[in-house]
Parts: sequence; structure tokens; C-alpha cells
Amino acid sequence: MNLRQIEVFRAVMTTGSTTNAARLLHVSQPGVSRLIRHFELQLGVALFERRNGRLVATPEAHTLHAEVEKVYRGMHHVQDVAAHLRFGDHATLRVLASANAALQLVPRTTARLLERFAQSKVFFETLPTREIVKLLVAEEADVAISSAPLDHPVLDVREIGRWRVLCAMPKQHPLAASQPLDLAAALRQRLVVYSPEAPQSRLIDHWLDQHGIARQVGVEVRSGYAACAMAATGAGIAFVDDLSARAHRSEELALVEVPGAPTFAIYSVSNVNRPLSQLGQNFLSLAVEELAVLQAPQLTGAAVD
Repeated sequence: MNLRQIEVFRAVMTTGSTTNAARLLHVSQPGVSRLIRHFELQLGVALFERRNGRLVATPEAHTLHAEVEKVYRGMHHVQDVAAHLRFGDHATLRVLASANAALQLVPRTTARLLERFAQSKVFFETLPTREIVKLLVAEEADVAISSAPLDHPVLDVREIGRWRVLCAMPKQHPLAASQPLDLAAALRQRLVVYSPEAPQSRLIDHWLDQHGIARQVGVEVRSGYAACAMAATGAGIAFVDDLSARAHRSEELALVEVPGAPTFAIYSVSNVNRPLSQLGQNFLSLAVEELAVLQAPQLTGAAVD
């Protein structure tokens, strides 16, 4: 097996025919067919079935193709790094974030980072927790900011701050002016809820059990920002993280302090086998600073400024 055979095999799998593969590779179609037949003889496995003049990939071909794609993804990563070496070592940073950290914390941190390292480039994605773990473990990202704990043996997870729970409701709601918030009364309202694994969901369930209140669900959402949007319209009372709440900035929304509400950690996450570059270390330092700035405004009465 050689690289040319793998390249031709991948082209056939990608395009669906030897003719299209030949066009892609700028070679003759008979040459592609011969190489594929020789490849099959070397492997001792049929990679394609010929049906009515068409090639149909066998299960063995799909298995091989999956492994080939892993190699190509690795090659693309190497090419991308090499293309940016002209800016200096480690001039690119691949950042992942959970939804609430992606609203203000990561963008503000990135802006400050690029002021300091003008020739650098940041690749940024907002992903669910399981995808963040997958990419970090595969070394396809450098660092993540997560509002949920991530658990994997190769991940270096460090607390860089905490987020707290606020109660979101329309400004004209009677409970918006209560000092302190009547938690039991809020829990009896129609609620905006989250998926069961979300910290807010577990906290709401705990409070409901404590007060013996039956859950009244108005709407289910997947992010704190969406919860704020629903609460602002009166669709339900929402218990949201302060990062999402402060990013919403709606004139119709009241954010009320919840007495005795716990706080939850915000984490930086990286791969222990891939030490952070100077760029990555600066990113984390700036993220801690920006988190403090975002959470600095003081409370006025029961509402959050």
C-alpha cells in the first residue's frame, strides 16, 4: 500500500466513480481503474462491486475510508499550522466554549488577545460538552472555556471563576420588585426549564422538592440566552446563569438576585499532552481578567444592573 493508492481510493470514495475521481486528480479514468484493481489485489479484499456500470463500495471499503479520513484530517491540521508559521511559533489558537461563555467572555478575551498578538489568528467554536471533550482529546483544539465540568484522563481542567444563578422575568412582573425575591412564589410560576443535565435544572428540581411545589413547565430551552429571551416576553420565569443574563441586555427583562443560590465553576480545559503555547497562556490570563470585569457591576436592591 502506498500514498498514491490511498489518494486514488479516497478520490473514488469521495466522488462516487472512477470517472469523477480521474477528473479530480487530473489523470485518466483507465489509470484510476487499474490502480484500484491493483490495490484490491494487494489487500486481498474487494473494495468495490461493479453493478450496472456503477461502483458500489463494500463494507470493507467504508471501514478503510474511515481510517483514511482520520489521516487526512491530521494532514490538514499540519498544513494549517505550517501555513501560519510565517507569523511565528504557535500563532494560531483553537478555542472552544460552552454557550454562555461564548456570548461575551470568549469574544472579549479574543479581542484583547489580538490587540496584544496582532499577527495571530483564533479559530473559535461553540459546542456541546461532549463535542468539546472529543476535540480536545483528539488534539484538534487547544483550549476550552466551559461552564460545566469535563471529565477525561487526558484533560487538564482548572477553575478560573464562578457563575451564579439569577432569576429572569419581565420587568412588569410583580415579583421583580420583591426584596428579597420570594423564591417559593417564583417557583409556583410557569417556568422556563432546561435539559435534565443542566445545573439550573438540577437546582430548580431541588428547590421544588424543598418547597413541595409541582413543576409547571411553560417552555424548555437549551441555553441561558434563550431562557432570557423567553422570560423577557412573559413565557415563564427563568433561572439563568449570570453570563447569559448580562449578555441579553433586554429592556423588558428584570434580573433578580436569588437569596442563597449556589455558584458554579467556570473552567479552562486543555489537553495535558499538548502544553499551551504562549498565545494560549495569554488567552487564559485575559479570560480571568475579562470574567472579573463582566461580573463587576454591583447589585441595586433586588435587581442586577
